[in-house]
Amino acid sequence: MIRRIFSLLILLWALGFVLFAIDLPKPAGNEYTDGIVVLTGGPGRIQRGIDLLAAGRAQRMLVSGVDRRVRPADIVATFRVGPALLTRIDLGRSAVDTRSNALETRRWIAAHGYKSIRLVTTDWHMRRARFELRQVLQGVTVVRDAVPSEPDLVGLLREYHKYLLRRAAALAGR
Repeated sequence: MIRRIFSLLILLWALGFVLFAIDLPKPAGNEYTDGIVVLTGGPGRIQRGIDLLAAGRAQRMLVSGVDRRVRPADIVATFRVGPALLTRIDLGRSAVDTRSNALETRRWIAAHGYKSIRLVTTDWHMRRARFELRQVLQGVTVVRDAVPSEPDLVGLLREYHKYLLRRAAALAGR
């Protein structure tokens, strides 16, 4: 009996991973949101947010999890952002992981009174990032805007396990 239960758990884990890996979230359309939230940590994320902000898809943008050494001038130099656009970009420096990204985002949304945001992160990271936001946000529409990537098997397995562990921790009240 124990072997059957263990086998069932392994089968569910494997099926879950296959679904996780083959059904990665996609980029969003051109809908307007009050704000854009970009989580640092992967290529193309900040550029995607800047392009959306420049296209008028939101009022402001938060880049969450920015290193304390990064200055606005670094954003200008790296992404060729003009002064008018730079005034609409907030650099969040308090987040160190996905969970604290969500807390930093909640504070930013509350400070601006936003009702909708576009979450920009890499496709493989989107599920966990969205889960963390759901844990701390109420009454805010979140549009998922995944930056496409080509993750390797090890990276996908790592993220899948982080996602499962975070969901289990939430069920346990943590």
